[in-house]
Amino acid sequence: MAKIDRQLARVVQERSRAMAAASPGVRPPGDATPDRGRTSKSPATTNPGAGELSYVPGEEAESADEELRRVNDRLRRFHEQAAGGGGGEYILLTLDRAFEVAQLEGREYRDAEEDYLVAAIRLLIERHRWGPRLFNDSSVVLSGEGDDGRFDNALRVVNTLRANQRLPYGGQAEARWVWRATEDLRSSVSGQYRQSSELVFDANMPLLRGAGTVAQESLIQSERDLVYAARDFEHFRRSYFVSVADEYFRLLQSAARINNQVSQLQSLRLFEEQQRAKFQAGRISQFDLNNATNRVLQAVSTLASLREQFTLQLDRYKVRLGIPVEKSVRLSGVSFGLTAPVVDLDEATRAALAYRLDLQNRRDRLFDSQRSVDVARNNLLPDLGVGAQVGIPTDPDAREGGVAFDPDEARYEASMTLSLPLDRQIERLQLRQSLLNRDRQQRAYERFSDDVVVDVRRRVREIDLARFRLDLAERQVEINERRLEEQRIRADLVDTRTQLDALTDLLNSQNDRDQALTDLRIAVLNYLLASGQLRVRPDGSLEPLPGMDVHVEHTPLNYARLLGEDDEKLPVVVPPDEIESPPAEPEEP
Repeated sequence: MAKIDRQLARVVQERSRAMAAASPGVRPPGDATPDRGRTSKSPATTNPGAGELSYVPGEEAESADEELRRVNDRLRRFHEQAAGGGGGEYILLTLDRAFEVAQLEGREYRDAEEDYLVAAIRLLIERHRWGPRLFNDSSVVLSGEGDDGRFDNALRVVNTLRANQRLPYGGQAEARWVWRATEDLRSSVSGQYRQSSELVFDANMPLLRGAGTVAQESLIQSERDLVYAARDFEHFRRSYFVSVADEYFRLLQSAARINNQVSQLQSLRLFEEQQRAKFQAGRISQFDLNNATNRVLQAVSTLASLREQFTLQLDRYKVRLGIPVEKSVRLSGVSFGLTAPVVDLDEATRAALAYRLDLQNRRDRLFDSQRSVDVARNNLLPDLGVGAQVGIPTDPDAREGGVAFDPDEARYEASMTLSLPLDRQIERLQLRQSLLNRDRQQRAYERFSDDVVVDVRRRVREIDLARFRLDLAERQVEINERRLEEQRIRADLVDTRTQLDALTDLLNSQNDRDQALTDLRIAVLNYLLASGQLRVRPDGSLEPLPGMDVHVEHTPLNYARLLGEDDEKLPVVVPPDEIESPPAEPEEP
């Protein structure tokens, strides 16, 4: 396998270097799966009955508040297990490290590598078929012939060493060394052993059907398939880069939503305390206080859901990168400075049509379908072939010829064979089939080309839309912050619902801003991918284009805040009859 791996590495490196792309690493084969009854006709099934299973019910808490705290602590431990909270060990994953791990351990990436290597293996197999091939055939035959109950037994040994070579325009040539030895077993004492050798050279070549470049169709297609595989692999690497970055930014966006929710929860708790104090002073009604408490409970529930969503995203991201799910992983915040380009739709369309590797594959496969039509037309021709054979044996009169070949005893043979196409119905149907396939490929290429144009134009618009939404969201955040500050100054003149709505509007605008920022980052990468201008280094990082200014700065995330390690105590819902009533206001005269 080491020799095979070196051949694979050489072939894929040559092909990738020719198109200025990265080549996959040739990894050693994995260990064999342990033999667990793989030859058994009845593999074992694990399916215990209900009586063999167990179900442990949870303990009843002394109060609803105690149950609430217990469940919250259990959820927090789940989040800490995924993200390494509570002082446990964890893997710190930066954006660059995520790209590196994805290329080393990602299952999708390894599948794409192996698809490329399989295409290279098919080419090596086809090349070997077109090279000189050596064979050695040995046979031992024991025969007997009876005569009135007496058998004449003979032993014959034949060994043929041969080498054949496919001819570039059809047919093949072969050279053979045939060694024969026979012995009459009943008369072996009389010297009935005989041995001879012969050199045979023969060749055949088609002149019509199967002649010309048609004979090399399998080799031509294998060579082209490796080019397609190289393009597919490079296109996958770029798409994979964008998808890994997309999920990383979505995780950071989820973390930002948690931070925004924690900030809102703190504001709501403070607001609830203020409203409780006002209720005790008789300045607001119990309805307003309950409104504030209800918003606190809603915020706590939303925060728990956001943390669960973040944990699920993180676990799925670990699976995507090939990291064991039981490992704790923490992300590093990132400031990904990639200036949005100013792009013209026509310019982007021209770039996509020229640079998209998947579109180039579609275009070349259209040529393959036309070549298939040529092969089908060639199959309608008559079979006309020529052949020749020359044999040089050893001296036939010698009892043991050894390797003393006698040219005077040479023999030769030349032939020409013509087979008229009296029945070519199947070939005609195959030709019609290939014509239909070519037309279908033409339509598929045109459709894919149109889809590429639509996709790249959409990506250009997404950049401007994301920039527009980001600008609006930043203005909304600023307006809502000023609005909230004004309400705090004039708290006595603003009713409870208006103040709660202001807090909700601020949270929504902050989430919209984070969403728009993430969308803008992804929109730029998607545009580069859709236009065929995204370049990824062999280590999996982004290779900037001339004029592209990329700044990546990593910042730590506050995981104590994300995981709830610094949460204040959960709100306690006080029944209405336990709330101290405010003092009665004097009646107006």
